[in-house]
Amino acid sequence: MNRPLGITVNRHISDLQRLHPKATGALSSVLNELIVSAKTISAEANMAGLADILGMSGKTNIQGEKVQKLDEYANNSIKRRMARCGHLCVMASEEEEGIIPVKPGYEGSYTLAFDPVDGSSNIDVNVSIGTIFSVHSRLSPDGEPGTEKDLLQPGNRQVAAGYIVYGASTMLVFTTGEGVHGFTLDPSVGEFYLSHPDIKIPEKCKYFSVNEGYTNYWDDRMRRFVKYLKEVDSEQGRLPYSSRYIGSLVADFHRNLISGGIFLYPSDKKDPDKPTGKLRLLYEAAPLAYLVEQAGGRAITDDGREIQDIEPESLHQRVPLIIGSRKEVDMAEKFLSGKG
Repeated sequence: MNRPLGITVNRHISDLQRLHPKATGALSSVLNELIVSAKTISAEANMAGLADILGMSGKTNIQGEKVQKLDEYANNSIKRRMARCGHLCVMASEEEEGIIPVKPGYEGSYTLAFDPVDGSSNIDVNVSIGTIFSVHSRLSPDGEPGTEKDLLQPGNRQVAAGYIVYGASTMLVFTTGEGVHGFTLDPSVGEFYLSHPDIKIPEKCKYFSVNEGYTNYWDDRMRRFVKYLKEVDSEQGRLPYSSRYIGSLVADFHRNLISGGIFLYPSDKKDPDKPTGKLRLLYEAAPLAYLVEQAGGRAITDDGREIQDIEPESLHQRVPLIIGSRKEVDMAEKFLSGKG
């Protein structure tokens, strides 16, 4: 079958590099190595039922959560490939307690923080899952092993961030500060092609995504905001927003990015050990905040802090997250400040 010629992700990355005459190509190489890892994980995810990687591995991660077999496979795949790419100084994974050093002699100028498989508990029921990544320039001197300090940088210093969603098709979405672009994997040739250039999150929001099973644990202000989203406003001619919650952050975020929506994971009172929220700043909140801001949206905590401005204090710091279409995030901020 003849296929139309399209722009590959490698070509797109090369074109972006040409916009910066002083670029060394190191960041481009980091992205290209991540793309190879994504293809490997995609192949395994698609064969999960046959490859004996469904279900639990019998291990527990630093978060106290059961590690899925695919989590372990994806984590090891990314670590092995990126440790020798020659452009990273240190890595961190949501699945591991401390920093992950690169191979001695391969130290480079960037850091990598990643969630190898977001939403992996859903793979047993064939729901979309994904990989999230964040790249910063190192702070420590070049040529030396990277440190934890290199990783503990706010989101507003990211040089690249993105995710790969493994669903009906495998799609890569990323930014290097030049807008947000999406690429869909053609499995017949093993190549990502540009399918969603210059993504802008719609101003008109269609959906809200939140686990309403935790309603009784929320602050009253959050309950009022969600109630507002579900109400009809006859004076403004506003119908209720549609509720869409998958329980896989990448999948929920991706739908809202393309179709317009707001995702909410506020603080709750159900677990006194997690008073600041569930989602991880370095591996989930900050990279998605970079993406949504590049697409015209916004990301804040439930006390109004901009996610991108938060100075990380630890590798596994958790934060509440409100992210999506700007108008709705602004409205959430109004309610949470007591003005709604």
